[in-house]
Amino acid sequence: MQGIPHITCENDGQCAVTFLWRDPQGCEKTSPIKRVWIYVTGVTDHHQRSRPQTLERVPGTDVWQWQTQLSSTWRGSYCFIPSTREDDFPPEAFDGIAAERIALREGWRKLLPQAIADPLNSESWLGGRGHPMSALHLPDAPKQAGWDKPNTPHAAPLCITWQSQRLDNQRNVWIFSTGDAQPEQRPLAILLDGQFWAEGMPVWPALQAQTDAGALPPAVYVLIDVIDNATRNSELPCNAQFWQAVQEELLPQLRELIRWNENPETTVVAGQSFGGLSSLYAALHWPEQFGCVLSQSGSYWWPRRETNQQGGLLIQQLEEGFACDKPLRIYLEAGVREPLIHQVNQRLFPLLLQTQRDVFYREVDGGHDALCWRGGLTDGLAWLWREYGIQ
Repeated sequence: MQGIPHITCENDGQCAVTFLWRDPQGCEKTSPIKRVWIYVTGVTDHHQRSRPQTLERVPGTDVWQWQTQLSSTWRGSYCFIPSTREDDFPPEAFDGIAAERIALREGWRKLLPQAIADPLNSESWLGGRGHPMSALHLPDAPKQAGWDKPNTPHAAPLCITWQSQRLDNQRNVWIFSTGDAQPEQRPLAILLDGQFWAEGMPVWPALQAQTDAGALPPAVYVLIDVIDNATRNSELPCNAQFWQAVQEELLPQLRELIRWNENPETTVVAGQSFGGLSSLYAALHWPEQFGCVLSQSGSYWWPRRETNQQGGLLIQQLEEGFACDKPLRIYLEAGVREPLIHQVNQRLFPLLLQTQRDVFYREVDGGHDALCWRGGLTDGLAWLWREYGIQ
């Protein structure tokens, strides 16, 4: 169990978690710091519509602290944002009015570029939005297969440039294999938001560790960069042009470099948030190419960000009778602490069961968080590739 944050577990499955920060400028007499905002994914972030939370200074000291109650199965990331201001959030962010969620999103959007990781926590990284985050694993949080072996030796990934005429842009694509004894038998997995899994939270040791352990077959992994947020917001949500470009341009380029099993029944498309939505969209529309879906925290509310269970375009199409004419394997995962995404995934799951038999749905005790997704990524690949008889 990690020592910072401080964790005290109770008999009812709850833990008291105390976050601590030392002000390098000293006590209130010497330091200009007025607030130390705490952003805990799935707890104090904008997804929860909770009031912004700040650590409180212990009077006369350089110590700031904040305590909350979390279930012992929880896992998530957090960061601190020291500020010399009292008005980082507009007043409506603290009120229960309709504009509260917009005010929260806007306030955090301005503050997060100033975020710092917990200097007392050794497990930190740059989050998906580019700011530092630190990890918190409570005692009963599920094991994350492969991620406990960060020093596993592995082959070096190959980074290439994909110049797309159809999309009129270019980006990095990483190619990684976990074995080449029988290259024509290796399944293919395409990972969206590839820059994060290549650089932010490198996935190579975990994939190799799971392959060495026999939980995953030797495989080929292709990680596609999103370029930037504007391009991501355009290309990933149900965009036919993007997936046609992948099939007509990227895959032929890859075939010149590496071999894999071209059977669509073993070809995985994996993504998180908009990437989860995009993965299912690709398989439903091109099942002859993509037969397996790994969707984590899929944004099935798109294109309407609503706080109810109505669902977005893809859910509406399924409700109106749209169906894929080929069998798919679909692994869905959503966090119980990301309310809207949790709701729409609960709505999606029974719809898929009406036409697809091979569907698995898992809820995790966490938020919209890469720290949760990394375990689901390796678990989902193992479930989708279970036909290899290695589980």
